This record gives sequence, C-alpha cells and structure tokens, in this order.
Amino acid sequence: MTTVRVAGVGLTPFGDHGDRAGRDLFAEAAAAAIDDAGIDRGAIDRLDYGNFMGALAEKQGHQAPLMAEAAGLDCPATRYEEACASAGVAVKAAVEAIRAGTADLVIAGGMERMTSLDTGAVTDALSIAADELYEVRAGMTFPSAYALMAQAYFDRFGGGREDLAHIAVKNHANAVPNEYAQYQREITVDDALDAPPVAEPLHLYDACPITDGASAIVLTSDEYAATHDLDAPVAITGVGQGGDRLALQDRDAIAETPAATAAAETAYADSGITAADIDVAEVHDCFTIAEVMALESLGIADSGEGILAARDGITTPDGDCPVNLSGGLKAKGHPVGATGGSQIAELTRLLRGDHPNSEYVANATTGVAHNAGGTVASAVVHVLEVAE
Repeated sequence: MTTVRVAGVGLTPFGDHGDRAGRDLFAEAAAAAIDDAGIDRGAIDRLDYGNFMGALAEKQGHQAPLMAEAAGLDCPATRYEEACASAGVAVKAAVEAIRAGTADLVIAGGMERMTSLDTGAVTDALSIAADELYEVRAGMTFPSAYALMAQAYFDRFGGGREDLAHIAVKNHANAVPNEYAQYQREITVDDALDAPPVAEPLHLYDACPITDGASAIVLTSDEYAATHDLDAPVAITGVGQGGDRLALQDRDAIAETPAATAAAETAYADSGITAADIDVAEVHDCFTIAEVMALESLGIADSGEGILAARDGITTPDGDCPVNLSGGLKAKGHPVGATGGSQIAELTRLLRGDHPNSEYVANATTGVAHNAGGTVASAVVHVLEVAE
C-alpha cells in the first residue's frame, strides 16, 4: 500500500483576525504549506477542505472552489462538514485518495471565521451540530452538553474541578512558546478554580475560545516524494473514523466516547501500532473534560483514570505521553473547521523537530491526532510516524 507523507504544513495564527475574510486566511495557510513543501501549485491534484459554520458566520456556502481560487489552485475542490471534525475528515479523504492511486499531491485542511459573530450568535451557530429537534429546542448548548458529560463522568468515576484545572494549566503553559496560539500566557490552578462558571461544573478556563484561523497540509505519495526529491520525513500511517448517536439522551453512556474509541482502534490496526507506542498526542480538548475522555478512548489512560493524567504528570511535557504540546484547543484556539488539520500540522512539526516544544519529544517517532465532532457523535483519528 502507498505510504502517504506530509510534505508541508501551513497555519495562520489562531485568534481574532478582525475583518479579514475566510478566503484570505485559507490562502495564507495554503501558501505556507506549499512553500514548506517546496512544490509547484500546478502539480496539486485536489483540495479537500473542512468548514462547519461558514454559511452562518460569513454567509458563504460553496466554499471549496472559492478556497481553491484564493490559494491559486486549479484543481477539483470538495468541502467536508463534520462539525468540529471537518478538517480531520478532509485529511482522511486526502489520505484515502493518495492510497487509492487517484492523486499524488493533495492539499487538505480547513478554515473557520468565528469572530464575525458575537458570543451568543457563535453559541447558536455551534449548537446546530447537536440534535435540533430534541436538544437545541430544549436549550442545549455545547457548554451545557459537556457539563452534563463532565458530571456523568464524576458520578461514575470520581474526580472534580481541580483535576480539570490541571488540564487547563498544562495546555496554557504549552501554548506560551507557540507562535500560532491564541493565548500565549500561563494560568494557575487557582485561576481556573476562581474563574466564573460557564455551565457547572465547567468554568471559564475549562472552555476553548472563539477563534478565527486556517490550516493546510500538503500530502503526497512516497513515490512522488522520492521522484521529486521532497523532504517529507513524517507519514500518516493510520486513519480511522467512528460515529455515535447524535443526541446525548440516545446514547448508552455519556461519560465515554465510543466513536473515538472505534476511530482509534481502526487507525491503530491500519498503522500496526498499539496505544503503548504513542509518544505524543494532540487531542480534541474543546472542554477540559473532553481531553479526559479522549485519553481513555485512545488508550493513553485506562477507563476512569484519564481524569488524573495531567495532575499526575503523565500528559505534561516531561511525562510519559505529552498531550497537546501545541496548547490544544483550550489555549491554541479552536476555529472549528480548521482544527483537525491544525492538530496534524502541529504533530508534524513536533516529530520533525521544528516545533518550539519539540525538545520534549526529541526521540518521539509516533504521534496521534484525535479530532471530534459535536459531543463526539463523530470522531477521526490519524497516526503519524517518522518514516525512513
């Protein structure tokens, strides 16, 4: 089977980009990825692009050909929408196309423009990823949904707000040197505990911010990389996707995320690794409790033990498996349609050794990206490895 390599990555800084249009953000990320790869735009076979709420935030549908035009590409372009997992699914499609032999050189990634809406409007826009009939009409928002998941976790396994605070502290510290992060400042456990509530038991520092940003990744076959002398030392060796019922009340349990577990099992089998092989991970911590459940779905922590991973130093930069060295969604930011691509870009930089936090994983050879949609009704997992 063809090995799919990461030839280049590009990101915009995450944050508030004022009046900049989404097309400008994606063009910036794509240009950076193309430059990083050292390729000609004309050689790109297709664009796989993730976006969730552009029709609401920018009144712009049919974004894929627009983004191809903005990036200077002359190729077919397709938009993928899987809520907050949109870019992750776009990358998965690109990997599968290269493996199938229908493309040799693909750009994948995504963009989201969110700050064009006020906080209430963003909350409403994001809520459409939940069940409109049975959740949204009843007043469900994603902070309240994840608060229900957090309380269900505490009731089943134990733990509390201070354990979640250690996750926020870790991820804010990781973001400090990351030039792409929205919040490059540290916080303390007391800061997190004293912050105002969003939806009990979640408080302000348990939640990711509203963010603009874009990500782009140039993927290629190993044959194309070899014949065109591309420097592409990192490969995507495993992909997996899982699903669950959309509404929380229809699930068997809400203190775990079986969609992510299924995605991880598929990705591990695809790559031939196990959870024990993971050296570093970027996981979907839209809320601190989401990181806990991600660790358990990925097998980095056993069921009921993910809540203590940050507090016990397992997932800190000097721990057994550093998690979210980018700052995660929590501190780097979460432009929802771009996040899955951003995670893979950050892992690539970490494994190549050119990330500001690469020193903590200098000997790492295997990374995992975990990207989730909504309350993890959808999930996609990618395994990245340093290839020979």
